Amino acid sequence: MDFLIKTLGAIATIIVAFIVGMLYMGINRKITARVQNRVGPPVWQNYIDALKLVSKKTSVHHGVMQHLAPAFLMISSMGTLLFIPILRGQSWFPNLSYHGDLIFILYFMVLGSLGMALGAGQTGNPNAAIGITRGLSQMVGFEIPWVMALVAMMIQYHTTSISDLMAIQQQHGWLMFQNPLAFLAAILAMLGMFRYSPFDIVGAPAELASGPISEFGGKYLGLMMSSGSIFAFTKLTLYVDLFMGGASNIVVLLIETFTLYLIPMLYGLVSPRYRTEQAIRYFWGWPTVLGLAALVYSVVI
Repeated sequence: MDFLIKTLGAIATIIVAFIVGMLYMGINRKITARVQNRVGPPVWQNYIDALKLVSKKTSVHHGVMQHLAPAFLMISSMGTLLFIPILRGQSWFPNLSYHGDLIFILYFMVLGSLGMALGAGQTGNPNAAIGITRGLSQMVGFEIPWVMALVAMMIQYHTTSISDLMAIQQQHGWLMFQNPLAFLAAILAMLGMFRYSPFDIVGAPAELASGPISEFGGKYLGLMMSSGSIFAFTKLTLYVDLFMGGASNIVVLLIETFTLYLIPMLYGLVSPRYRTEQAIRYFWGWPTVLGLAALVYSVVI
């Protein structure tokens, strides 16, 4: 019975992540349009686009890795999601969390990007190669303050378990207040994770014809769109668990995740695109300084 509950909970987790992620992306498109004095598409347009894409056929084949690239993205997003507790104290959504899951997640989150790099590189499209180069360079930039923030929390509370960190916050308060330096470093790193402006240098349609996804259409693009929505929900839920104590029910989770989602979304609405070296310099500036300060604070406190 316990195995059945966990299995159904894992399936429900993926469905909820897809629905919520697509909804947030739809709200983002709508708000962006209103800021630009446009009407914009309805918030449910992403669901229609995803269904339309997966129903199409494609005759473009560049090799095995092109087929595997969307699979790598989906495995990375779903796999990471299934190792993150979704709701606090609920038997349906504990998923596969265990004592060392935070270290595992740090590695597993980059699997999709590396798989996509191999798949896009096999297409031979120069725009894809440039986009991949930009993406991996930017990932090196924001991964440093992100890892520093997480290591600071591991040192401060002597655990690598997300569930343990959630339990600690029930006793001592949210970690965003217990170590605000780590929280700020992680939030600034999150701007690069979502790749909204000014960090949308990977796709950059006006420059690279969408970069890595230039040769991907139909079902490939539908899978990428779906994995992107799941990964967005995954990252937001991880931030809620680590810094805001997790959520006791789905309504609280939606409020907290959407509040966090507003940060990269609204920041992107008022920011022009950076060049690659500007993006890396940004992440190696104040975010890295805050990450170092968080490490020192966690050791000294």
